[in-house]
Amino acid sequence: MGIVLQKNVLFSGTVRENLLWGNGEADDETIWQACRAACADEFLSRMPGGLDADLGQGGVNVSGGQKQRLCIARTLLKKPKILIFDDSTSAVDTATEAKIRSSLAEISDMTKIIIAQRVTSVIDTDKIIILEDGRIHAVGTHKELLQSDPIYQEIYYSQMKGEKENA
Repeated sequence: MGIVLQKNVLFSGTVRENLLWGNGEADDETIWQACRAACADEFLSRMPGGLDADLGQGGVNVSGGQKQRLCIARTLLKKPKILIFDDSTSAVDTATEAKIRSSLAEISDMTKIIIAQRVTSVIDTDKIIILEDGRIHAVGTHKELLQSDPIYQEIYYSQMKGEKENA
């Protein structure tokens, strides 16, 4: 099982050392493959040293979104059968999040559980579970919930309005 949290932990040391916590046997090609899936390659290729760049104490040399992407890559290196994302792309822009979702969709031998506040994080999932006051309120696909559930409709339309205004 692999878990990627909203607030992630990176250790002092290099990018490579942090990623190898996911799989100590991973070679560079495997590491870069995980980084591409997590969209971490986009900033790593610009960092002096790339995989050997120093992250500083707790990852102070990277942004919150970059930390999240590195932690996603580290977890993907584990090749877990079950992957839990707990709001783990909250600090990533929606375009990058869409690329990460697309990469994850290509991995077929893994069950993915996504806990999210953004509708776009779960819009293409097999099932969406809406919680209200800690209880299951509704279950369905995006299409089903958009047609029938007032809470999902309110969340969807409020977030999509914000997307249009920011476009």
